[in-house]
Amino acid sequence: MESETSATLLARLRQVPADQAAWAQFADRYGRKIYAWCRRWNLQETDAEDVTQNVLFKLAEKMRTFEYDSSRSFRAWLKTVARHAWSDHWSSRKAIVAAGGSQVLEMLQSTEAREDLVQRLDEEFDRELFDEATARVRMRVTPRTWEAFERTAILGESGADAAKATGMKVATVFVARSKVQKMLQEELKKLEGEER
Repeated sequence: MESETSATLLARLRQVPADQAAWAQFADRYGRKIYAWCRRWNLQETDAEDVTQNVLFKLAEKMRTFEYDSSRSFRAWLKTVARHAWSDHWSSRKAIVAAGGSQVLEMLQSTEAREDLVQRLDEEFDRELFDEATARVRMRVTPRTWEAFERTAILGESGADAAKATGMKVATVFVARSKVQKMLQEELKKLEGEER
């Protein structure tokens, strides 16, 4: 339901760029998310607010021509836009304090180390989400269905090899793979919704 509402909201912003209610809803939903990321990336409150405003301003321009692709994650794209704005913010800081000596350089290097750490934490969080989704789906399907999925999608076996190993028909193997992939995507959407 969340993704459907987001798609509807994005369509409203594209079709009627002056729709203030849609912008308020968009800013409320995604502005809080951008701000939270900025705080997690160690920006102070006022800097996080500035970066959030900059991102929302850029999005106001982009939304006029933005085409939502439901097969891709809008949240992931938005996070990338926010990350670039965060990086631009720090780059401008570097230029301002370039003459500040080794203490400033040390602070900037620790900022880069924090960015690397945050990226690794984000990757780990995504892995944990995937592991949780996998565990949930695996409990809901038969062992043979899971094995067909695992052999073709994860291990890269051909449909014929997976069919031979599982005692299934090739077509049934691909149906099982497709079913499990769809269930995983649904679980990931649910889990990401819980994380919000």
